Amino acid sequence: MTLIRTGENEYTERHGGDYEDFEPGMVINHWPGRTLTESDNTWLTLLLMNQHPLHFDQTYAAQTTYGRVLVNSSITLALVGGMTVQALSARAIANLGWDKVRLSAPVFVGDTLYARSRILSKRLSRSRPGQGIITVETTGLKADGDVVIVFERAFLVHCRDKSVSECNKE
Repeated sequence: MTLIRTGENEYTERHGGDYEDFEPGMVINHWPGRTLTESDNTWLTLLLMNQHPLHFDQTYAAQTTYGRVLVNSSITLALVGGMTVQALSARAIANLGWDKVRLSAPVFVGDTLYARSRILSKRLSRSRPGQGIITVETTGLKADGDVVIVFERAFLVHCRDKSVSECNKE
């Protein structure tokens, strides 16, 4: 979060960034984390219309490889992705997509997840002058450091100053 001076001793919060704020190699540790509850998992799993009993039937889940209810992986993707919005894409024009989504460890009710993003690249939009594309790799981790998900995401942002900025160099 950045504070923008809007008057004498007055500021407005600004989340997310413009094209010029991102540089390849930057790493952002997102905060706060989020502890998943049974209600989160049950309601969101049913909202997503995923009726697999592994996600909400404790008796069924006890007989599986994991021995307990497993958090729906769509929730893991949405939660970890959502954790990145405040720092990365709160000012984005559009989310352009996710790529290379990999789930590396199970998530269970009671696990606390955190997220970390690394800026992979940025480039000016070929079709939208004054705008650029930022590509990031985001990693979701449990509180103990175990990686549970890694994915890439691209989003479109404004250039801050269209007349002076890097946005007119290419």
